[in-house]
Amino acid sequence: MDPLLPKENADLSELAQTLRALPPSCGRVRLVGVDGHAGSGKSTFAGQLSEALGGAPVLKLDDLATHSEFFQWTDRLREQILVPFRWGHTAFYRAYDWERCEFGGERALLAEPVVLLEGVGAGRRTVRPHLARLLWMECEAEEAWERGRQRDGAALSSFWDEWTAEERAHFAEDPSRPHADLLVLQQPSGYSVVPGPRTTAS
Repeated sequence: MDPLLPKENADLSELAQTLRALPPSCGRVRLVGVDGHAGSGKSTFAGQLSEALGGAPVLKLDDLATHSEFFQWTDRLREQILVPFRWGHTAFYRAYDWERCEFGGERALLAEPVVLLEGVGAGRRTVRPHLARLLWMECEAEEAWERGRQRDGAALSSFWDEWTAEERAHFAEDPSRPHADLLVLQQPSGYSVVPGPRTTAS
């Protein structure tokens, strides 16, 4: 096993130490993807991992997507985030407001030693070359989507119908899980982190 992989049932402080020890992947940044199905717990996990990393920045891909472009955010990611990071600069981006259906004011994203990229598609093929590690939230699609529907309520039922169809098509054409370095499994208390398909296949 790779010595830079956390052991099974590792706490997030051990994972944080592992990520800090990686070589930079985008300029001086270790960009870490947190991918998985919508409703799988990515945002909660990324928030806790950020805390374990001492407040590492988290870029939510929901801020780059829109109602009409669930997965067509790659140009925005490249131009607003990846290019500045490669030059060692702070990135500036405009976050999409899902209630007002428009992009808001500019936000800064510091080129810290570790930056988390959280969202469905964080491990897509155009993003993977820029990642130091790809983490996948291990949760079956139907279970994750049902969690999301319960969380958002009946008012967003039609949105979820559209989203699940788009997400299914996205992962059918551009799957992330086979390329994950680590799988994150939610436990009754905390998380287990185990080697992913990319690691076990090598």
